[in-house]
Amino acid sequence: MRIIVASHTYIVELNCEKLRILSQLEPNLEVTVVVPKKWQPGGVQNQVIETEYKEEGNFRVVPISNFSENHQGLLTFGTDLISLLREFKPQIIQVEQGSRGLAHTQMIILNQILGLKAKNIFFTWWNIPYKLKFPVSLLEQYNLKHSHGIIAGNQDGAKILHQQGYTGHIKVMPQLGVDETLFKHQRQPELSQELGIKPEDFVIGFVGRFVLEKGILTLLKSLTMIQDKSWKLLLLGRGKLHTEIIQFAVDNNLQERVIIRESVPHDRVYQYINVMSTLVLPSETTYNLKNLTSIGWKEQFGHVLIEAMACQIPVIGSDSGEIPHVIGDAGLIFPERDASALANCLSQLMNNPELAHKLSKMGYQRVIAKYSNQALAKEQLDFYRELVMIN
Repeated sequence: MRIIVASHTYIVELNCEKLRILSQLEPNLEVTVVVPKKWQPGGVQNQVIETEYKEEGNFRVVPISNFSENHQGLLTFGTDLISLLREFKPQIIQVEQGSRGLAHTQMIILNQILGLKAKNIFFTWWNIPYKLKFPVSLLEQYNLKHSHGIIAGNQDGAKILHQQGYTGHIKVMPQLGVDETLFKHQRQPELSQELGIKPEDFVIGFVGRFVLEKGILTLLKSLTMIQDKSWKLLLLGRGKLHTEIIQFAVDNNLQERVIIRESVPHDRVYQYINVMSTLVLPSETTYNLKNLTSIGWKEQFGHVLIEAMACQIPVIGSDSGEIPHVIGDAGLIFPERDASALANCLSQLMNNPELAHKLSKMGYQRVIAKYSNQALAKEQLDFYRELVMIN
């Protein structure tokens, strides 16, 4: 089977691992990853990534000229894409830029013009109900009508696609798995010492943006309810709430217990997770200020959860978006914005080491079975086989 996957996501080497594994599952699999030749991550000025061709056995990354360098929905490719499609003759074409992605439209049209008879698939994270205006509505209708299958990153995303009129095959799975060779259980005594963490400290961890929707203020409030315990709060990330976090700690005499680390490279995050006694993702659904029944944001997945689970660190999550589906019964769930309920979850782990150990093992088993790169590569291949069998 010849597979093309196109997305700006794969300009990052670490993100390619699932597709590299996919290419190794069977001898007859060939995986070509199409990436833009130039990309401006986050739209940051003067920071343009120029991608390079890579080839490893049946796996290769091919940079193709592109017309948008910083907007994933507007990303389209140059005429060198036509040459690649003619030469490779893919049976699967997957574009990971959402339901309104112009690159997906482009692939659908080229598939038809070149007579490739490939199956067109797109991936989306979008998990909030929406209404589109003309002409974007026509673009999505065209993409949905000509998609043979869709991969949605969460349960809500799949429901929304059905609401938008899609009646075809949908697979629910995340875009990226966890690298269990990097994110694994390994003690970090030197880092603990550097952070001022003592062996008796219960370390509550958070990894993410310091913004309201990530629930970090609810986490801080919950800690004021925990008495007579030796704990530390380890925060990895950055954001506009940084000053407010520090002020909250000072106002509540917690400044000696709160540790903040900014700009930790992703390939070092596992070290910090392994210092934690638990990782908390207290995300909070937001609503449109003009229409309080209209959702503005909710958690799409929570990748840090599976990274912690792979490190055998027990996890606690709110019930926002996909979090309960990711954790399953392998962690603790609390109602979002409920600081008292979160404090109760933390107290359970602090006071019951056997429960913490049990959840750490269950989390590890769950992530290896469902969210490792190996598991997701097999799941993706099964979906491709299902689609190829359909006339």
